[in-house]
Amino acid sequence: MSQDLMQSLAELESMLKDMSHEAPIDPHLDHQDTEEDDESPYCIKNGAYVRVEDDGMRAWIYLNPPKDGTSFYKKSEIMEFIEQNKVVAGFHQSNIAAIAKKHVYEREVLIAQGVEPIEGQAGYYEYLFDTSDKRHPQVREDGTVDYSSMSQLTNVAKGDVVAIYHPAITSHDGFDVMGRVITAKQARELPPLRGRGIVADQKDPNVYRATLDGKIDFQDDKIDIKDVHEISGDVDLVVGKVEFFGDININGNVGAGVVIRASRNITISGVVEAATIYAGGDIVLTRGIQGGQKGSIVAKGNVYAEFIEHCNVQAGGDIKSNSFINANVYAGGHVIAEGKNGLILGGVVRGLLGVNAVNIGNEAETKTFVAAGYSTEDYQKYVEIFQKESDIQKLLSDTVEEMTKILKNKRLGNDKHSEQTDKILFELNDKKDEYFEALDKARTEKETLTQIIETGKGATIVANNKIYRGTTICVEGTNLAVPQNTCFMRYKNEGGKIISSVIVVN
Repeated sequence: MSQDLMQSLAELESMLKDMSHEAPIDPHLDHQDTEEDDESPYCIKNGAYVRVEDDGMRAWIYLNPPKDGTSFYKKSEIMEFIEQNKVVAGFHQSNIAAIAKKHVYEREVLIAQGVEPIEGQAGYYEYLFDTSDKRHPQVREDGTVDYSSMSQLTNVAKGDVVAIYHPAITSHDGFDVMGRVITAKQARELPPLRGRGIVADQKDPNVYRATLDGKIDFQDDKIDIKDVHEISGDVDLVVGKVEFFGDININGNVGAGVVIRASRNITISGVVEAATIYAGGDIVLTRGIQGGQKGSIVAKGNVYAEFIEHCNVQAGGDIKSNSFINANVYAGGHVIAEGKNGLILGGVVRGLLGVNAVNIGNEAETKTFVAAGYSTEDYQKYVEIFQKESDIQKLLSDTVEEMTKILKNKRLGNDKHSEQTDKILFELNDKKDEYFEALDKARTEKETLTQIIETGKGATIVANNKIYRGTTICVEGTNLAVPQNTCFMRYKNEGGKIISSVIVVN
């Protein structure tokens, strides 16, 4: 019930208690009061009665025509009779006055009505996040079950409103026609919201906001926001996908098909199968990943893994592992195969700043491709984008020139086909906007490729122990098939040619 409605009812209660004038409830009665005489010598008897309903909320009067030589009852006589019958509250004064004036006899008329109590409403919290249990898979239209749709996390960002408290609404007592108070149940206020990672808003203390990015744990009406999500066991399709604004730590294995996303770092202590993992920071795989040609890892920071096998890995920084087996790897920094094996075998491995491994390839001459610096494709795109930018600029210039010429002719009054000219101008203007958009896109692509090429200059490939025939290396867009098994080699690009040199081992 709204606050305005309850306030209106309270005002009505006060009006009834003050016995103010109001419209008669009986439609056959009018609104006019009748003047009363001060003297009331007659006593109402003659079969008259006052009837109070069982719940005490309404009272009715029944009068027969008076005897004893008088033709009507005065209002004061009627009121005295009503009060003698213990009706003392909630009078309908207009009805009573109309009875006296209109001489309403031989039927019941409503003379009093009580007021029902107004129950208050307890205070409550409105939670602006999903408090339901998400650990239920979705059933597809064909009847199969989609376990990947499951998620057990609710994420919030710093400053988000997570809860709003709605204060209790005040209750109001009622009364019956006998004057007995009907007590309304009092509404209960709730205590301040408990939890961590939340704070009441300074302007409105009933509004609670998150103080950090993270996940919401909600149990027993308590909110905890944490910037690290800990999972103690394995993560598989029964657990579902895991998405979190902070760090994710998984103290178990990650099964195939699972999707994990974190805005910061991800650490997994067990083996990762063909999962998809994204991180806004670093990814640390303590045991490594066996991707089955379907696994995918993407990190804006670095990637560290015990082993990386049969999967795609991309990082904005370095990628370090004890072994890379048949993997497709790209690092915006270095690719480093370190440790006892330090092996790169099969697949495609590329580090923009360079590649450093202990061993590359094997005796079986497994095809292995290792690249450092920008690729041939990068350089080709770099050349093409300059030509593309020039072509767009030419088209834009021609369009602007043609529009200018048409507008000058219109200004000089030489336009004999004004409507057709306006249509041409409209079409040219659309083309102009398209060319501007394409030019912006081309320039953005050119800047990206320029950065890649500049960053990749001077990159090297290093085999600290052995590099085997069957390996193809690429440095700054130039390829070289390793002709024979060798060791302790460094490769770099000088003047468009790959130059090899022997590493001096102390």
